[in-house]
Formats: sequence, structure tokens, C-alpha cells
Amino acid sequence: MDALRVLLVDDERDFTEVLAERMNTRGLKVEVCSSGPEALECAAQKVYDAVILDLAMPGMDGLHTLRRLLAGNPDLQVILLTGRATLEHGLEAMRSGAMEFFEKPPDIEKLIEKVTEARSRRVRLSEDRMEKTLKDLLGTKGW
Repeated sequence: MDALRVLLVDDERDFTEVLAERMNTRGLKVEVCSSGPEALECAAQKVYDAVILDLAMPGMDGLHTLRRLLAGNPDLQVILLTGRATLEHGLEAMRSGAMEFFEKPPDIEKLIEKVTEARSRRVRLSEDRMEKTLKDLLGTKGW
């Protein structure tokens, strides 16, 4: 199986360097972005198994970025990170479509477990969408 592909989005450069290195040494392919707009650009160009996204960033925050990412690709699996977790933030993140919400620094093994789960969910959603499209197509053609 191919390496898990992850987009890591956080404005804290030191944090992203350390987390990306820890994930890379475990066989994941990690790309790093430092802002919401940069993440949108990356996600439009490549397919990722998961996006790990900081909640608190200057400019476009994590929730706004999450909503924009999912508007462009509803199958995308997003894991939010924050250093200032509250129940309200977690609930809002889940309502907005995040698959998980971790406090910084995340437990690396649990994070990788969620990224692995994200790949399975993304593939399943994509297959379900293709199957529905095929059924709709066959239904309209009368074959």
C-alpha cells in the first residue's frame, strides 16, 4: 500500500517541522503549509489521505479553512489541532465536518491511527460516490 499522504497546516513553523519529521520517520508523506489560503491551493492540486489543520491561525482560521476545503472536496478528511481546546471549539469543528479534534501536542500514535482511518473513510466515500454516479448513469440510459 502507498504511504499515507498528509497535508499539515499550521502557522507555527517549529511545531510543523517537528511533527512532520515525526510522521515522515514513520513512513508518512507529509507536506506542510503555513496558512489557510496556502492549504486551499495545495488541496486543489493534490490528493491527501488527511489534512491536519491548526484551529487558531492568523487571517483565515482553521474553521474557515475547514469549511472551504470541504466545499471543494467533500470526501476530504480533516483532523483539527488546537493548543486552546474547548468543548465549543470541538463541537463546532465536528459540526463543520472535521473527523477528529486533537489538542496540541497530539499523541503521535493516535494521530497516525486517525490518519490511517481517514484514508479508509476517504476511499470508501469516493467509491460510494462513483457507485451512485454509475447507477444514476445506467438508470438514465435504460441499459
